[in-house]
Amino acid sequence: MTTREYDLIVIGGGPVGENVADRATQGGLSVVVVESELVGGECSYWACIPSKALLRAGAAVRAARRVKGAAEAVTGAVDVARTLMRRDELVHDWDDTSQVEWLQGAGIDLVRGHGRLTGEREVTVTDADGAEKVLVARHAVVVSTGSAALLPDIPGLRDVDPWTSREATGVQDVPASLVILGGGTVGTEMATLYTSFGSTVTLIARSGLLRGVEPFAGEAVEKALTEAGATVKTGVEVERVSREADGDIVLALSDGSEVRAAQVLVATGRVPRTEDLGLETVGLEPGSWLDVDDTLQVRGIRWLYAVGDVNHRALLTHQGKYQGRAAGDVIAARARAAAVDDAPWGRHVATADHSAVPQVIFADPEVAAVGHTEKSAREAGLSIRVIDYDLYWIAGASEVADDYRGRARAIVDEERRVLVGATFVGQDVGEMLHAATIAVVGEVPIERLWHAVPSYPTISEVWLRWLEEYGR
Repeated sequence: MTTREYDLIVIGGGPVGENVADRATQGGLSVVVVESELVGGECSYWACIPSKALLRAGAAVRAARRVKGAAEAVTGAVDVARTLMRRDELVHDWDDTSQVEWLQGAGIDLVRGHGRLTGEREVTVTDADGAEKVLVARHAVVVSTGSAALLPDIPGLRDVDPWTSREATGVQDVPASLVILGGGTVGTEMATLYTSFGSTVTLIARSGLLRGVEPFAGEAVEKALTEAGATVKTGVEVERVSREADGDIVLALSDGSEVRAAQVLVATGRVPRTEDLGLETVGLEPGSWLDVDDTLQVRGIRWLYAVGDVNHRALLTHQGKYQGRAAGDVIAARARAAAVDDAPWGRHVATADHSAVPQVIFADPEVAAVGHTEKSAREAGLSIRVIDYDLYWIAGASEVADDYRGRARAIVDEERRVLVGATFVGQDVGEMLHAATIAVVGEVPIERLWHAVPSYPTISEVWLRWLEEYGR
C-alpha cells in the first residue's frame, strides 16, 4: 500500500469536482482528484450533455414545423439513428481521454478508483484490481460524488430491471413503448424525447408535472405532451409491477387500471452517493445528504467540504460548478491563512443557492425559471406583485413561430422594487433566462430596468411589457 500527500483531495471527478480542483490549484495548492468512473462525471456522459443532444433534434423539427415555408420542407420524423450518433459524438463514445488531458494540463493529479474516508483528512482509494492507495490531505477533503436515481419501494419494480436516467440517455435500442414514473425535469424531458422518437409514452405523475415551478408551466408541458400523442396520468400511484411472459411490463395503478409497456423509466427523485464513502469514520451517517454552510464546509468538520448534488442545496450542474468555484477559492484562502470573504454574495460563499437558482427544463415547451415563484415568495413573507404576460402578443414571438404559445411571469418585491423571480414558458425561452438571473442577483431597481431597452423584434421585448404592466 502506498501513501501520498496533497494539500487537497477531491472525491468525485465530475464538473463540480473539476471546478473545485481547478480553483484550488490556481490558488497554489497541490490537488488530487479521485474518480471511480469517468472524469467529467454524470453531466458529461449520462445527464446534461447526452439528454440535451437527444432532445435537440425533436426541438429543431418542431420549430421548423411551426413556420410556414419551413414546415413544407419537413418531410419526415426525427432520424433516431442519426440522433443517437450525434449523442455518441458529444459524449466522445463515453471516453474521458480529453477530460483527463485537461486535468493534466491544469496540474491536477488523478487517482482512479473508489475513494472512502478512513480517518481525519485521509482517503483510501481501491482500484479495479483491489489495490489500495492512501491519500492524506494537509488541508481539506472535498466530497463531490453527486447523486443517483431513487428507486421507489414499489412491489416488483426492481425485478423488471427499470431504467434510470442513465439508461434513458444512453439508449441504443429505442423501445416501442415506455412508461415514465415521475413528472419532474427528467420525467418531462424524457417524455418529450421518446415521444419525438416515436415511442408510445405514458407519463405517471402522482402529484402533477413540474411541481417546483409555477403551475402554468407544468400545465403547458402536459398539454403539449398530450397533443404530441403521449398519455399523462396524474393523481394515481403505481401499486405493483410485473413482467408478462411476452416480455411486456405491466403496472397496476391505484385507480384499478393497468398500463403495459416494453420498458419502464424511473424518474422519481435522487439520493446522495454517500452510502459507501466512509462517513461513519467522521461521525456522519452513510447515505445521508451532507449539511454545509455557505462556504460549503460540512458543519462541525473544519477540514471536510461537500459540493454539488451531495449537499442537497441545488441539484443542478451549473449550481454545483458555482459552489465548486467558491469552495476551491475558500479552501485555498484558508490554507494560506488569508482573509475569507464569507459575507452574503462574497467571493467565498454560494449565496445564490438560496434565492437565485436558474433552471431550464428542455421539455416542449421549454420552461426557464430563476428565483422565487409566487408561492415561494409568499411563503418567504415577501410583499410581492405578480405580473403575467402572454408571449403570443410579443412581435418577436410571431417571428419565431406562426402560432407561438407561451407565458412569462415576473415576481416583484414591492418593498425593494426589485425582481425576485421570473418564469418563462415557450419555445426557445431558455436563452432568455440569464437576463432575468442578472436582474435578480444584481437586485436591479425597477426604475433602472426601464433603461435596459430590449431589441426589437425579439421575445425579450417581454421585459418592456412587464414594465408597462407594472407602471412607472
